[in-house]
Amino acid sequence: MAAGVRLARRRRAPGPPAARPTAEPHGPPTAPAARETRTEPRRKAPPPAPVAEADREADEARKKEAYRQKKEAEHEERERRRLEREEEERLAREAAERAAREEAEARARAAAEEHRKAEAEGGKTLAAGLAKTRSGFMARLSGLFGGGRPVDDSVLAELEEVLFTADIGVKTATHLLESAREKVRRRELSDAGRLRAVLREDIARILSLDGGATADGASGSPGPARPWVIMVVGVNGSGKTTTIGKLAARLNAAGHKVLLAAGDTFRAAAGEQLEVWAGRVGVPIVRGKDGADPASVCFEAVQRGVAEKADVVVCDTAGRLHTKAPLMEQLKKVKRVMAKAAPGAPHEVLLVLDATNGQNAIAQARQFHEALGVTGLVLTKLDGTAKGGVVIGICDELHLPVRYVGVGETVADLRPFSPAEFVEALFA
Repeated sequence: MAAGVRLARRRRAPGPPAARPTAEPHGPPTAPAARETRTEPRRKAPPPAPVAEADREADEARKKEAYRQKKEAEHEERERRRLEREEEERLAREAAERAAREEAEARARAAAEEHRKAEAEGGKTLAAGLAKTRSGFMARLSGLFGGGRPVDDSVLAELEEVLFTADIGVKTATHLLESAREKVRRRELSDAGRLRAVLREDIARILSLDGGATADGASGSPGPARPWVIMVVGVNGSGKTTTIGKLAARLNAAGHKVLLAAGDTFRAAAGEQLEVWAGRVGVPIVRGKDGADPASVCFEAVQRGVAEKADVVVCDTAGRLHTKAPLMEQLKKVKRVMAKAAPGAPHEVLLVLDATNGQNAIAQARQFHEALGVTGLVLTKLDGTAKGGVVIGICDELHLPVRYVGVGETVADLRPFSPAEFVEALFA
């Protein structure tokens, strides 16, 4: 029985109680726990593993490659823009050159057409302009040559009378008469018709200055210097200012860049007259105040011509009587001052003569030539006089070439002098 009781007790006895989880106390830890915490320090997190050397080098290589590609792209972009800019500039330059070339060609064609028209009109008016001269001593010569008369002393006597009463001058008349007599002595003249031909040949030789002048009048064209400075002189009333205006029109139509200088500051309205011509022709002009020093005006004009790269500078001067020495000295001063503005200026000294003055024109030419060294002549108003033979006398006595002749009022009526054409019109 006692054994059964013990067996029953063993069956009823429970096992050891299960451990229950206890919550973390909210209050401060107990002293033993605190001591335990102080005695056992917290473990730190392990440091990150270092980057491998190979990975770092690869990263650096990637950065360098990216930088290189960026710089290369920037360089290619700059090069592309530079090429585009150069191409645009080249195209613009070619377009400008093409436009300038086309404009120059068009201007040259227009100038050539205008020159052709002027030449055509001038050619028709030259013979008409010499009509009064042909009706004068040339008509008497024609009467002498007609009828097939043999050349004898009576014919030579009549020839002497015609020549010495003409306006060709005593010296020239003597030369022509002696030439005819020499050929008669050598029996080279059989009739009056042959005498006419001999006189025509001798006059052509005199006008061409023994071959020194060109036959087509090209000697009136500007020379090689730029600017080509032309000083125009003459007495009042000779047509000097009008001649300058017509000359400017011809040069401008030929494609030359022309500048005018109103150096006649003493004659009333001379500057206004030249300014009207400048506006009509379409060329610039340099003017001074009325009464100003003409040398200063011409000096300023030449300087401006140099600065603006003009082709021709035409300087008007005050009309001066060839018999007044002090006035001629002023013209010498103007010429000296021009030389200070441009080397060699003036390159041409043109003397304008009124053909209606006859023998007095020869005296004027002689005085102006001695004072200024005239290089060329302009004979105006040939259409209004029977004294056109004065051209022959001037060329023979002074050996000065005639650059232009005026045979009318229009611009085309101022034409370059051609000895052959003049003789042809004279003997027409």
